[in-house]
Amino acid sequence: MTSLKPYLIRAVYEWIVDNNLTPHLLVNSDNNKGNLPEDYIEAGKIVLNLRPQAVEALSLGNELIEFNARFSGKPMTITASINAVMAIYAKENGKGLVFDQENNEGDETPPEQPPSKPSLRIVK
Repeated sequence: MTSLKPYLIRAVYEWIVDNNLTPHLLVNSDNNKGNLPEDYIEAGKIVLNLRPQAVEALSLGNELIEFNARFSGKPMTITASINAVMAIYAKENGKGLVFDQENNEGDETPPEQPPSKPSLRIVK
């Protein structure tokens, strides 16, 4: 199965924008396979403002998030790996979604459990 994460990111992004709030994306720059503005990375993390008025050509894909933005007036193409996304939330109230950082390689199907025998207990 494909990863659920990109679908959740798109849904939360749309929900934030529909509520006239500012979507922010927290990205782990150490785990990123894309292009981020190095001057704005702090402690291996960066917060990206995805407000529609602040970005151009936003693409929330299944593997990458890509957009054009300006940093200190300098235009730049930003690319963030879906696996590097740690959270998406509204700047104004912090509501959104934080992703588990332990299992970041994609969704795995849970191992099949052998069927357990039913057990009965006498209750008096």
